[in-house]
Amino acid sequence: MSGKYDDILRLPHPTSERHPRMPISDRAAIFSPFAALTGHSAAITETVRLTQRRIELDEDNKARLDLKQQVLAAAID
Repeated sequence: MSGKYDDILRLPHPTSERHPRMPISDRAAIFSPFAALTGHSAAITETVRLTQRRIELDEDNKARLDLKQQVLAAAID
């Protein structure tokens, strides 16, 4: 071998004298799953709530509401 890193390939793994090695059980906790999509289910629920079917009024109900709105507008003026 005559590569760029041949001089360091066979060296022992460096260990700190001041900091002890972390136990494997603690290392595993670092990589445990987490809630990456916090609030995602709440956003979906809100979207579903906002897109539920709307009540469609027939022409008679629309006319009645229009008349009530005109009466209120006249009372405000």
